[in-house]
Amino acid sequence: MTIEEIRELIQTVCSTGVAELEVQRGDNRVWIKRTAGVVTQEIHVPQQSSAPAPAPVQTGTPSQVTVAAPSAQPAPGEPDLTDPTLEPIKSPIVGTFYAAGAPGAENFVKVGDTIKPGKVLCIIESMKLMNEIEAEVSGTIVKRLVENGQPVEYGEVLFLVKPS
Repeated sequence: MTIEEIRELIQTVCSTGVAELEVQRGDNRVWIKRTAGVVTQEIHVPQQSSAPAPAPVQTGTPSQVTVAAPSAQPAPGEPDLTDPTLEPIKSPIVGTFYAAGAPGAENFVKVGDTIKPGKVLCIIESMKLMNEIEAEVSGTIVKRLVENGQPVEYGEVLFLVKPS
C-alpha cells in the first residue's frame, strides 16, 4: 500500500464521517479510527529480512500516526479542545463506557463539575466486570468526549479537565 493510498483512505474517513476503517492487502493492514475530530492510523507491516522497511509516513510512535482533521473554530460557549492546558482523562481499559451507575441514575459527573482525585467519573464494563474510573487530577470537567453505552478503546480520551 502506498502513502498516497493511505492518504486517500484518511481523506475518505474525514469526509464521510465513517468512524472506523480497516483495509488489509495480504500481510499489510491499515486501521484508521476517527474520534473527536482526530484520525488515528495504525499500519501493520510484517517484518521480513529480505524486504526493505517501509518509509515512515510521519514521525511519532512507529505504529501510530495522528493527523488532525479539518476543524472549525469552536462555537461560542464550546471549549477549545486544542487548549494545551486541558488534561485528558483516558480509558485505562477496553470496554463499554457508562456515565452513571445504573440506567436512569444521575451521571457521576457532568460538564462544569469540580473533581478531586478519587472521584468516580464513570464506569467501564469489561468482560462483565464494572470498573469504576476515578479522577487522578483536581479540576473542572470541560468536556465529555464519549456517549453513554459507547465502546471505548485503551487510551481513548473520555473527559477533558481544566486543572485547578
